[in-house]
Amino acid sequence: MTARFARAVRPAAVLLLAAAVQVPAAAEAAPARHDVVTWGAAADRMGEGTADRSYRLVVRTSAGGDGLRVRLSNAFGDRPVTFGSVHAGVRLTGAELVPGSNRPLTFGGARSVTVPAGATVRSDPLPGKVPAGTDLVVSLHTPDAAGPATGHGMAMQTSYAARGDHAAEESAAAWTDTIGSWFYLDAVTVRTSATTGAVVALGDSITDGWQSSTDLNRRWPDYLARRLRAADGTSVKGVANEGISGNKVLADGAGQSALNRLERDVLSHPGVRTVFLFEGVNDIKAHTGVTAGDLIAGYRQIVDRAHKAGKCVVGATVGPFKGWSEWDPAAEAVRQEVNAFVRDSGEFDAVADFDRILRSPYDQERILPFFDNGDHLHPNDKGMQALADAVDVEALDCVARRLE
Repeated sequence: MTARFARAVRPAAVLLLAAAVQVPAAAEAAPARHDVVTWGAAADRMGEGTADRSYRLVVRTSAGGDGLRVRLSNAFGDRPVTFGSVHAGVRLTGAELVPGSNRPLTFGGARSVTVPAGATVRSDPLPGKVPAGTDLVVSLHTPDAAGPATGHGMAMQTSYAARGDHAAEESAAAWTDTIGSWFYLDAVTVRTSATTGAVVALGDSITDGWQSSTDLNRRWPDYLARRLRAADGTSVKGVANEGISGNKVLADGAGQSALNRLERDVLSHPGVRTVFLFEGVNDIKAHTGVTAGDLIAGYRQIVDRAHKAGKCVVGATVGPFKGWSEWDPAAEAVRQEVNAFVRDSGEFDAVADFDRILRSPYDQERILPFFDNGDHLHPNDKGMQALADAVDVEALDCVARRLE
């Protein structure tokens, strides 16, 4: 299936201030609405926080709506962190914002908020509409940050930093430092129709977008978001990318394991209808003694916990990686056994056979050269798009069907 791309929305049309008008009585019968995650990034430890530092973080929305809210995370902090000011605007170019778009966010009505160690906080809703596919910019200032910072290391997106509090400024003048990570921000939600849902991609470096083109939103979940935006056959429009490079299903290391971060990075987001599980290659190639049975047991735990939370689970097969330094026949045997379980067990609500999409017809243990970025494990942009095109978008609605 060919991916379709929605026409870009003019930046000046977004984040429009809602007018203070009298609500007619008929509005009381309006269809139900709810919050849906429109962007997400898995939280991880980011080294030491920096006091009197501002961050201008660039993210791309998936589902459109109004009542924008951001979630700030201190999940890995060992002390409270204060955000002295937080603003949301629309990017014009680089660190410069569309004039008039940058507006302050509040937390319980206050312009600043202190988040305890290990906690997260959501802002109050921001009046105005945010279309799908918007380059949203969240600017925040940390006046007294210290100790471990929380964020997402491999953003594949240029953001900006500055000394002092410049969160309210729309000019790019102060934002002279470029960064490749997102700090403290781990989710953005919008309010939309109660029939609209979201899918969360739980994965490793392939989902995180390693070796896709920086600043072009060519991770496979980005391509999927563009397909969903144009698709008439599904009400799933939100996409949250919860991949972490090097992540494993069973063991902590590069981030907490998928099992240990499932609640925070996936199930806690509002409006989630489907969990898309594409992870396991790092467990296999690490040669730590993990068997196919071990990995399958981990998958089953994720499926069980997601189902108990009322979510659907799509399972993806593990892609080929022959030619990568850690490949050997024993690892390949585990991969084949795990993939047979994903395809044939019937324990997933739907299956995406990413192995079949990526593998070479001439050596099915290798990634197709056309999709290979050169390291024989990670797809290039074409491979990322092929993965997104292989997803049955109607299957992402399967929670609604399960509950009928």
